[in-house]
Amino acid sequence: FLTCLLQSRLASVLTLYSKTMKIISSFVLSLAFASNVGAFAPAQRTLAHPSVAVQMATEIDDKTEVREYFNTEGFNRWNKIYSESDDVNSVQMDIRDGHAQTIQKILNWLQDDGDIAGKSVCDCGCGVGSLAIPLAQMGAKVSASDISDAMAGEAARRAEEMGIKAEFYTSDLESVTGKYDLVTCVDVAIHYPTDKMAEMTKHLCSLSTDRVMISFAPKTWYYVLLKKVGEMFPGPSKTTRAYLHEEEVVRNALAEAGFQVQRDEMTATNFYFSRLLEAKRV
Repeated sequence: FLTCLLQSRLASVLTLYSKTMKIISSFVLSLAFASNVGAFAPAQRTLAHPSVAVQMATEIDDKTEVREYFNTEGFNRWNKIYSESDDVNSVQMDIRDGHAQTIQKILNWLQDDGDIAGKSVCDCGCGVGSLAIPLAQMGAKVSASDISDAMAGEAARRAEEMGIKAEFYTSDLESVTGKYDLVTCVDVAIHYPTDKMAEMTKHLCSLSTDRVMISFAPKTWYYVLLKKVGEMFPGPSKTTRAYLHEEEVVRNALAEAGFQVQRDEMTATNFYFSRLLEAKRV
């Protein structure tokens, strides 16, 4: 009996170990892949010390790097991921599925509310139009922007091909202006360093008269640990950085801007992790 019990316990331990290693391996691969999409920090507008000038130059280079990446290699890669192309590997297919789940959750919220038709929507970091185009199909008046001219152009091409009316233009997030009923920003925060996340969130809120929907890769002890493991295995074309964000920081920034979180969702696949928040002005 004792032998059987020990064998059973050993089998359980080995099964748990196997599952843990599989999760770690998956996350390492996802971070190695995601590290190619990086981050940028908005440029500072004032100088107070030579060290600040150095920091500003670095931040400008980071921003330029991201813009250039998504206009060249990054555009080719992510345009395939955010399409129906079969020319993708299993990791890219998994990320496509995860991103699509986040988009669908937003659309489900809006369908449940039943009041998006005729509302003005600002989609910041629209990519190839994965969210902006469905919103326009639902009757929203969509204005969408992306830092990449190639991305915004592809989104406009897809919308025109489908006979959908929406505005697409090239702009970094900080330069977007105007007032809209709904402001969305999906899977863009990964390009913002931690100290810029609150500022970016508040800027999104300044554009909205009613509500904001934002998604980001959550910073938890578990994801931080696995991210550190992933950084030991950088991809061959790693050129930019990726950031995780504490949910409390985002929620506090929303509250300080006069918004209260109404709904939230978490999407997690093998290679995609995204927390989605909807906040309304109070």
